[in-house]
Amino acid sequence: MKALVYNGPGLKAVEERPKPELRDAGDAIVRITRTTICGTDLHILKGDVATCAPGRILGHEGVGVIDSVGAGVTAFKPGDRVLISCISSCGKCDNCRRAMYSHCATGGWMLGHTIDGTQAEYVRTPHADTSLYRIPEGSDEEALVMLSDIMPTGFECGVLNGKVAPGSTVAIVGAGPIGLAALLTARFYAPAQIIMVALDENRLAVGRRFGATATINSTDGAAAARIMKLTGGRGGDTAIEAVGIPATFTLCEDIVAAGGIIANVGVHGSKVDLHLERLWSHNVTITTRLVDTSSIPMLMKTVQAAGLDTQQLITHRFGFDEVLAAYDTFGRAAQTQALKVIIEVWAGGT
Repeated sequence: MKALVYNGPGLKAVEERPKPELRDAGDAIVRITRTTICGTDLHILKGDVATCAPGRILGHEGVGVIDSVGAGVTAFKPGDRVLISCISSCGKCDNCRRAMYSHCATGGWMLGHTIDGTQAEYVRTPHADTSLYRIPEGSDEEALVMLSDIMPTGFECGVLNGKVAPGSTVAIVGAGPIGLAALLTARFYAPAQIIMVALDENRLAVGRRFGATATINSTDGAAAARIMKLTGGRGGDTAIEAVGIPATFTLCEDIVAAGGIIANVGVHGSKVDLHLERLWSHNVTITTRLVDTSSIPMLMKTVQAAGLDTQQLITHRFGFDEVLAAYDTFGRAAQTQALKVIIEVWAGGT
């Protein structure tokens, strides 16, 4: 089969690899129909994720068709159309029983990280019964690819951890796919203000289209002052950090209201400064989280009911023979105006 392989920092290639085989009783082999690229894949390619070894097939998002299942799989059979969660979970260990699937004792973020991933014609998915989701008849597969990772990440790590509430003020720092996913799902809770901050005017325009009540270009370094003006000097009840660099975390510290929450979503590759000399008395909560994907069933129902339009996030489409062009497009988002790219691996879906 063809697969996109990480060969070390800055190195990737389309290679021929053996079709994966069932290894454990709970495994399923899925024939991938559509996949996508995540910002985390770019982090891996930069060498920022030391736990991902060269030779790994990348990708942790996608939809497909069950090709074969292990003897222990009871919820799925060959031919079933499924959504693949970016998190593999056994459903039985202590952390899974706390719904903290990202820290499953025998799972977690494995695909495209510690085992081969979804940017290939086939993938082996461990713990299939609790890590795959049946695709309802008539569903838009492209829209559902967004539920593998970015939508639950923005929702769980940003909106739920940030305790967004009706009438509250939400400031989202970062208007990439994750920040926009947080924006779309924050609207479930009817906040009075959703302020989006970014450097890219195109993405800020997308934020306005998605429902941001105000957008701020932070190029001039005056974003904090503008947010304070918009909020009457109070700041945001929820400040969602959706970039993962020191400057954006510091901005969240500068704009969070007394009693507010900084919900970190971004993947940080270097240390940040925690300004407790200013925040010690402000009743501020700082949260971190790796997505658990526990919200996938709810998000899938919301998409089915037309309450969440994830298609809005898709800007480019490629065939698998164009996967290197897809990476180039996604990696130069400022120039290409890319949000999420869809890569069609097998046409037709069945």
